[in-house]
Amino acid sequence: MAVTKETVIERLKTVNGPDFTGNIVDLGLVSEIFIADSKVFFSITVPAARAQEMEPLRAAAERVVNAIPGVAGAVVALTAEKKGGGMEAPVPPRPAPRPAPAAAPQRPVPQAPASHSHGKRGVPGIDAIIAVASGKGGVGKSTTAVNLALGLAANGLKVGVLDADIYGPSMPRLLNIHGRPQTVDGKILKPMQNYGLKVMSMGFLVDEETPMIWRGPMVMSALTQMLREVEWGPLDVLVVDMPPGTGDAQLTMAQQVPLAGAVIVSTPQDLALIDARKGLNMFRKVDVPLLGIVENMSYFLAPDTGKRYDIFGHGGARREAERLGVTFLGEVPLEMGIRESSDAGAPVVVSKPEGAEAKIYRDIAAKVWDRVNEERGAAEAAVPSIVFE
Repeated sequence: MAVTKETVIERLKTVNGPDFTGNIVDLGLVSEIFIADSKVFFSITVPAARAQEMEPLRAAAERVVNAIPGVAGAVVALTAEKKGGGMEAPVPPRPAPRPAPAAAPQRPVPQAPASHSHGKRGVPGIDAIIAVASGKGGVGKSTTAVNLALGLAANGLKVGVLDADIYGPSMPRLLNIHGRPQTVDGKILKPMQNYGLKVMSMGFLVDEETPMIWRGPMVMSALTQMLREVEWGPLDVLVVDMPPGTGDAQLTMAQQVPLAGAVIVSTPQDLALIDARKGLNMFRKVDVPLLGIVENMSYFLAPDTGKRYDIFGHGGARREAERLGVTFLGEVPLEMGIRESSDAGAPVVVSKPEGAEAKIYRDIAAKVWDRVNEERGAAEAAVPSIVFE
């Protein structure tokens, strides 16, 4: 039985609006509805100031749509991106964006000393460490991290990946790597490899369905071992897929590891950006350079018509980057091929290297590496020179 927009709209009219004033359809809170493979995608506009209390409204809308015969699933997001229904909260004026740092002249990248980054101990053989983070889960951080790593490798760099998400390691599945890592002299682990990447993950050490119930100190001990007790060999860059959020593990990692910079992944909707802001602020407080923001699930192109749908709003991450004076690295579409290739363990950068999505990731990777070099140039320029007379 084919699902129609009209059927979805009629069911959504049974969902009361905020404060039980009318229904969410008549109040103009429902975005464009898109249906693909019997899955229904749409968002609901709510005021950002009332985001947390509106979660039951989102759940109710998802529940009534899932109950429609023929619906295989519903993806419903809360967003304050578009105005509607007279519910929008007043937006405070934005401060003028901070100018981006001037680009450093093109030159060979210097080898980073082990004692750089405010006395943090470096990792032998690794020139730069980049964190990929998000303020919340479910925004496609790990998929972005693996395709960023593959994009850096496609651009000619020697790349490794550290899956620092202890509770939900994704790299074994994303990179189609199985088995257990070997050791050197029974002490140092050899990283696993595929697609030219060296990889270490807790997923290689425990079964996929084994729940991790470790507390903070155990998590940090495991992260330290996977970072410093692995035979990485010479690498231009190590991409660290950070855990989502801004808890103790993320903060300690940022404080103890000499990060060359951080990439923040967000979706366009304002509510995801609120969480992304927390991640940005965390890195700023511990003096980690912000390399930029990636807007994931930025838009959807219907495979049959090519029509574009801004299911979760659009441009929120770009505007946030401008407001905060942070580089906007690019937009990644909500594309079924990206999801399918990731699930199959063949990320789009290697499975469809000539495709449009692979080019997007390679361009993002190039911008990220440019930003690493800019930050290095700025740091070197800030070091005073001693002149003997």
